[in-house]
Amino acid sequence: MTPFSRTAHRLALLAGLSFFALSPELAHACACGCGVFDVGDGTTMANETDSGFSLWGRYAFMNQNQNWEGNSKGPAADNGDKEIKTSFYTIGGSYMLNHSWSFMVELPTYQRALTTTDDGTVLGPAGAINTRNITALGDLQVMATYTGFKDGMNTGLTFGLKLPTGDYTGPNGPLGGAEFDRDSLPGTGSTDLIVGGYHADAVPNSDQMSWFVQARYEFAIDERNSYRPGNEFDAAAGLVYNFGRVGSFTKVAPLIQVIDSYRDRDSGANADPLNSGYERVLIAPGIQVRYNKVKLYADVALPVFQRTNHAANVNVSGTEGQLVAPALFKVQLGYDF
Repeated sequence: MTPFSRTAHRLALLAGLSFFALSPELAHACACGCGVFDVGDGTTMANETDSGFSLWGRYAFMNQNQNWEGNSKGPAADNGDKEIKTSFYTIGGSYMLNHSWSFMVELPTYQRALTTTDDGTVLGPAGAINTRNITALGDLQVMATYTGFKDGMNTGLTFGLKLPTGDYTGPNGPLGGAEFDRDSLPGTGSTDLIVGGYHADAVPNSDQMSWFVQARYEFAIDERNSYRPGNEFDAAAGLVYNFGRVGSFTKVAPLIQVIDSYRDRDSGANADPLNSGYERVLIAPGIQVRYNKVKLYADVALPVFQRTNHAANVNVSGTEGQLVAPALFKVQLGYDF
């Protein structure tokens, strides 16, 4: 196998399995959307052998503390929610059956603190600002990737299901009423179908630089308790520069990627269609490091464009805007058997 084909082969495996992850960074039932964690190189660092098992653990964090209306910042007073601070802990495993098929499962756990204005039915008198906490499982993803189109495995299709294993009811306050809205709980309550595709290759005339593009579309095929999350499309494109062996590390590879994420409005009696749905573009520098069978990945995603749907004014729905995060952080540690 030539250096060119080895680079393409490894990046193809990496890009193909990266569809499986979850942030965010993993996750779907997020007030401003966490689907951006499900694309991007390194989200799941693939096994660089022809077949075998790979296990990983991932930590991601975001602090949604800015109210956003349309293309710009909105007054904090317009939004009853003030801050959503979330840590995501995800465990996953993949099995590469052969050059044509890979399989993966992944399960996140949310640790979330929601600071919001009370309506007088949950934690205190109307207008009081309280913080509610929840730690619960999110939705399980079961995925497969087909890479049998070419010997180099640099083109593939991904498909699978997101299952309603996550908490979509949440705790009730001492005064009655739900402490969390449906769009800020760890689970959506829905079963979602996921389809996607990718292509990856080496940059011509370069043994060290590779590029990739990928896209993923997710949509609910059923719903529970009058809430349906909006359909979501995510895409990423990036460059990886592989320095190769550096000191005791067998691979050091910085990368830069652009991620675009679009989500339709939520629907149903328990949704807030006026203040849901968005589009965003992020720049995400990161790095991959490997030491024998141990692999480490980290990145930070910074939004350069954001547009959120919002009510015409506060009087229409009682709240206006969506909370966004100024940065999204992710680190993942994996092991290839």
